[in-house]
Amino acid sequence: MPTRLRLYQVDAFSSQVFGGNPAAVCPLDAWLPDEVLQAIAAENNLSETAFVLRDEIRGWQIRWFTPAQEVDLCGHATLAAAYILFTRLAPGLERAQFNSRSGPLVVTQQEGEWMEMDFPSRPPEPCAVPEGLVEALGAEPRETLLSRDLLAVFDSEEQVRALNPDMAKLAQLDLFAVAATARGSEADFVSRFFAPRVGVPEDPVTGSAHCTLVPYWANVLGKKQLLAHQVSARGGILQCEDRGERVGISGQAVLYLEGHITV
Repeated sequence: MPTRLRLYQVDAFSSQVFGGNPAAVCPLDAWLPDEVLQAIAAENNLSETAFVLRDEIRGWQIRWFTPAQEVDLCGHATLAAAYILFTRLAPGLERAQFNSRSGPLVVTQQEGEWMEMDFPSRPPEPCAVPEGLVEALGAEPRETLLSRDLLAVFDSEEQVRALNPDMAKLAQLDLFAVAATARGSEADFVSRFFAPRVGVPEDPVTGSAHCTLVPYWANVLGKKQLLAHQVSARGGILQCEDRGERVGISGQAVLYLEGHITV
C-alpha cells in the first residue's frame, strides 16, 4: 500500500522566502529503505532533504540526502529541521538535539527568530593545489587547504563572486566539494560552495562548510565571532563563533511549503 508522508520545504539562512537555501524536511514514523529515501531526495531535487525520526530511547534522529547520495553532515537542512520541530512538530521546544552520523547536533532558539547550531569544528590543513582545480574553477586561488571540503582561498570578494566554474570538470576531481572563500567587504569573510560530484553544482548557503571556514578565518583574523556571507545568487547570512572543537552557526529560516507526498 502507498505510504503518505508529511513534507515541508524551508528556506534556511533567510528571513524571507526565495532567499537562503531551500531544504526539504520529511518526518518519519520509522526508517524507510535507503533506496526509498534516496528516491524521495532525487524527486525533491533540492540540494538536501532531511529525514527526521523521533526515537523514544535515542531521541530525534536525522539523516540528509542530496539528489545523488547520503551525506555525513548538512547545516541548512538541520536548521530547517529544527525550525519545523519548533513550529510544527514540537511547539514550545526551545532546544533540539539531533543524533546523526556526525554525532549530536544541538539547535537552540535565540532572540529575533534566529537559531544557533552547535556543530563539530573541522579545521583544514594546507595542501597542494589539486591537478585540474585551476582549470575547473577558471581562476587560481592564493592557497588551498583540505578538510572534508577543499578550501580555495582568494585575495578578494570580487574574485569569489566572479567565479564561473566548469561543473563537469569539477565533478571529475577527487574532492567532495570546493569552498571558494575570501575576506568580505561587508562581512568578515565570504564563500561559495560547489559540489557537483555529489549532485549539488552550487549550494546556495552551506552550513557544514562553515565547520571548516570558521576555524580557518578565526585563525587568520584573530577573532572568535565572525559574520559570514555566502555570495551565491540567492545568498545567505550566517553568524558564527569559533569554540575550539565546536563551532556555533546561527541563521534564520522561513516556511515555504507544507503538504504530503505519497510513496
